[in-house]
Amino acid sequence: MQNNMKHIQSLFVACLMAFPTMTHAQARTFDFTKSQPVYSDATGYGYDIIAAPKKAGQTFFFSVKVPDGNYRVSVVLGSKKADAITTVRAESRRLMVENCATKKRQQKTYTFIVNKRSPKIDDKHSVRLKDRERGYLDWDDRLTLEFNGVNPSVSKVTIEPDTVATTIFLCGNSTVVDQSREPWASWGQMITRWFGPEVAISNHAESGLTAGSFLAGNRLDKVLAMMHKGDYVICEFGHNDQKEKGPGAGAWYNFQYNLKKYIDLVRQKGGNIIFVTPTQRRRFDDSKTKIMETHGDYPDAMRDVARRENVPVIELHDMTRTFFETLGYNDSKRALVHYPMGSFPGQTRELADNTHFNPYGAYEVAKMVVMGMKKLQLPVLSALSSDWKDFDPSHPDDFHTFVWYPTPLTDTTKPDGN
Repeated sequence: MQNNMKHIQSLFVACLMAFPTMTHAQARTFDFTKSQPVYSDATGYGYDIIAAPKKAGQTFFFSVKVPDGNYRVSVVLGSKKADAITTVRAESRRLMVENCATKKRQQKTYTFIVNKRSPKIDDKHSVRLKDRERGYLDWDDRLTLEFNGVNPSVSKVTIEPDTVATTIFLCGNSTVVDQSREPWASWGQMITRWFGPEVAISNHAESGLTAGSFLAGNRLDKVLAMMHKGDYVICEFGHNDQKEKGPGAGAWYNFQYNLKKYIDLVRQKGGNIIFVTPTQRRRFDDSKTKIMETHGDYPDAMRDVARRENVPVIELHDMTRTFFETLGYNDSKRALVHYPMGSFPGQTRELADNTHFNPYGAYEVAKMVVMGMKKLQLPVLSALSSDWKDFDPSHPDDFHTFVWYPTPLTDTTKPDGN
């Protein structure tokens, strides 16, 4: 009996040594004042994506293998040896902690929710990923955190499953998706910055998609499989839908028909559905003062369905028009992927994209979406971050003072869609 007890105790100790410290049931704590391994399936955690830091104060990624779900993440930031500015992002560049400044020996703790998912829906069905998505951190088997900034410093990270947070699911295209690499960015990966640990953002958008191809790719099925009663589903479509051809194509039939499917299916599961009119393209008239309409009937078709079905609408179409016109013909380029040749590794030509946002533009558009949510008086806004300040697109933040520490991953290939 005594030998058996010793054997059981030995196994217990071995299990504890095999995993990081457990603060309570299913919580995993990682102490970065001590050595951590490079990620492998054997350890299930460790430095990932780029080479492990050789010394303190370098940008790094850290991954933990976890099942699908929402996770409450707490990070203790700061260094005993030096001042630091630390930015924390999750998965594919979702902004969670923005430029946390700490003095020497000062520490600050932040808590937020990260949604982790895989393509699997059930034993027979999965999301139909595009080839470009197969390397996305959003779809793999682990939760990944990026620590960036000036002397980025973290002493402890705790990750635990969360089953009580309200989830906001995002459906859309390249103006919404978690863009995985610099210099591209979208509002869906910036809006995470403005919600506290009572809310998770689960972004299922992908470049080039229409309302119909999103459905055909089993993406709404994935959302519905993850969704709980009271969660939100926010849909922005229109950019790519207007390019569809064939029988039934068009704003007033196929587009509206597909939007009605979203409404019915989300409501059947007890969810709250919200529509977002598409972001404007940067196309000025001959006077170079007014934005030209390039979306045809699609914004009006979305508004029409919303009126008939009593769906709340966030008027991003109007707010981004005001934003571009306020910045003006030249400075509006500062919100989009406009960069001279050689701005990024391997960039052999100028980038001049009038649809896709850079980090500054995406950050501003995310604020517009939050303001749209405030106008609708959504209950979920009780979880807004304490440092939120109301935003007016006719008085945008100064792009000269916007600070973004680039992820050390770049790709100058234009995303699908336009």
